[in-house]
Amino acid sequence: MQKSVRTSEALSHHFDINSSSVKEVEKQFPIRINPYFLDLVKRYGKPLARQVIPDVREIEDTAGWIDPLAEEENSPVPNLVHRYPDRVLFLVSSECAVYCRFCTRKRKIGHWNPITDQTIEAGLYYIRNHKEVRDVLISGGDPLLLPDDRLDWILHMVREIPHVEIIRIGTRIPSVLPQRITKGLVRILKKYDPLFLNIHFNHPAELTDEVKKSCRQLVDGGIPLGSQTVLLKGINDHPRIIADLMKQLLLMRVRPYYLLQADLVRGTDHFRTTVETGIEIMKFLNGYISGLAVPAYVIDLPGGGGKVPILPEYVIKLDKKEIIVKNYQDKLYRYPQSEPEGENLCPDIENIQCEAPN
Repeated sequence: MQKSVRTSEALSHHFDINSSSVKEVEKQFPIRINPYFLDLVKRYGKPLARQVIPDVREIEDTAGWIDPLAEEENSPVPNLVHRYPDRVLFLVSSECAVYCRFCTRKRKIGHWNPITDQTIEAGLYYIRNHKEVRDVLISGGDPLLLPDDRLDWILHMVREIPHVEIIRIGTRIPSVLPQRITKGLVRILKKYDPLFLNIHFNHPAELTDEVKKSCRQLVDGGIPLGSQTVLLKGINDHPRIIADLMKQLLLMRVRPYYLLQADLVRGTDHFRTTVETGIEIMKFLNGYISGLAVPAYVIDLPGGGGKVPILPEYVIKLDKKEIIVKNYQDKLYRYPQSEPEGENLCPDIENIQCEAPN
């Protein structure tokens, strides 16, 4: 990490760039490319380079929002976002192993944004006092950049809260700095079962032998892995690229989780594809790869509306007699409806009592 490229001048020693333009971008949005990922960029070029090398369009772009998901608006205490009823996003780090140019939190990652014991204690206090919170997503920045003992302390404090059932960690470390996944780290994570790692891959070129080893260590250590992918123009916006990525992830025992439409972040408009592009990719995936390898294509709605799944148009007609459906080959099929027993087709779910078996 100490040998990371962090300035336009250092970057110009490795790539033919417009140093003055990159320097202007650097004033607003910091640079970090660690040596491992720098080597990958040199080997594979554009699909990885565009993810981490600054582009002058980042400061020329006036489209989008500084905080597109209204995280600050839904932040009852610093560095904690409570948008959904039963879960919170808990930010414990402001650093990443690489600074992605399309980052949702461009406004704060890598900037002076103190996360201290006091701010973490404030988040823990909030979670303790909101018993509806059963799921905590620990993110940042990247939590796995924290020293082992600090990460252990945070996980311990969250796990001690009686009503927290699930802990998740959002990280890109397995893909951009796989050497960080050590036996000691796996032992720490394993202590807090059930704990899930949400990791992040955007292109098949990221799936190196080192990455496969890091994921194998985690899975063999009992840590379930799910991967999210951001749909990025000129990087992965083709059905076969996404299909190849998803199939390879599954071979690594990493479950494809989300294909994310790029957020409306100011400075990232040059990365955004049309939604139609994502729909066509999903139509291809649903027909040509196993359902186990198909992620959910979602838009995280601007203004804090939350994630919604976007699907190809499969339903052509739906009435009391039948549903007519179009498959991935655009062929039509009929499926007859069953006869309803009464006027109310759905049970009153509010009056259903669910109890765990003794």
